[in-house]
Amino acid sequence: MYIIDGKEVSKTIKNKVKEEIMVNNYKPCLLVIMVGNNPASLVYISSKEKACNKAGIEARTIMLPENTSQKELIDVIEKANNDKTVHAILVQLPLPNHMDTKEVIDTIKPEKDVDGLTSTNQGKLVLGNASIIPCTPKGILSLFDAYNIDLTGKNAVVIGRSSLVGKPTALVMLQRNATITMAHSKTKNLKEICLNSDIIVCAVGKPKLITADMVKEGAIVIDVGINRVYDTIVGDVDYYNVSKLASRITPVPGGVGPMTIASLLENVVECYKIQKNIK
Repeated sequence: MYIIDGKEVSKTIKNKVKEEIMVNNYKPCLLVIMVGNNPASLVYISSKEKACNKAGIEARTIMLPENTSQKELIDVIEKANNDKTVHAILVQLPLPNHMDTKEVIDTIKPEKDVDGLTSTNQGKLVLGNASIIPCTPKGILSLFDAYNIDLTGKNAVVIGRSSLVGKPTALVMLQRNATITMAHSKTKNLKEICLNSDIIVCAVGKPKLITADMVKEGAIVIDVGINRVYDTIVGDVDYYNVSKLASRITPVPGGVGPMTIASLLENVVECYKIQKNIK
């Protein structure tokens, strides 16, 4: 078993982003908009701000109260769309229940959509010509690249069908010539599907969903889950037992999580270059 070390790979990416910004004298700016005071979201925003500052990216944050109306939020986004000093916009999810997430996200200009979640950018992803790939799937691809994992012809299962992780991960892996099965809460025979898979990507948010009896020897396991159990952060995989069978596995924490932040920095620069027409 070899650990896929997201911390180390993310450091390399962050350093490359920082160097590109310094050498070319780029002035990228990320605006994060948050509604409410979700504690987990506040932690994520703090991590993003620190990473941006270290890389030479200006990070701005707009905090809106929980009772902000959808129109008020959209007005803030429209103002940022028209602000030439803002190059990337991120609306922190989840939004309060009284808001239509899809309508809000689609207000963001595609060239400023740093998460790659607008209908335009998701459509480009389906067509295989996306310039902005959602951060977690992009981070997973970077891990495959860093460890020279060729997806061609591999049987892979992606468990979880969210627009943020599951669906785009399946699409980018398909574009790397993997044979993809998508599994979710209604899937039957999940164990059988996993046992037939060379690569398992799990992004559900359920501790120890993937157990050792579901993993064939030599499989590659990518754990995207982040779950708090008592005072410990764990993934969706029974790491201790599955690691005895897997050829490569991501730990939680320290696997996919750091890659998501590193990919966000890459996407901010990509948004900047699109708007400045830099090839």
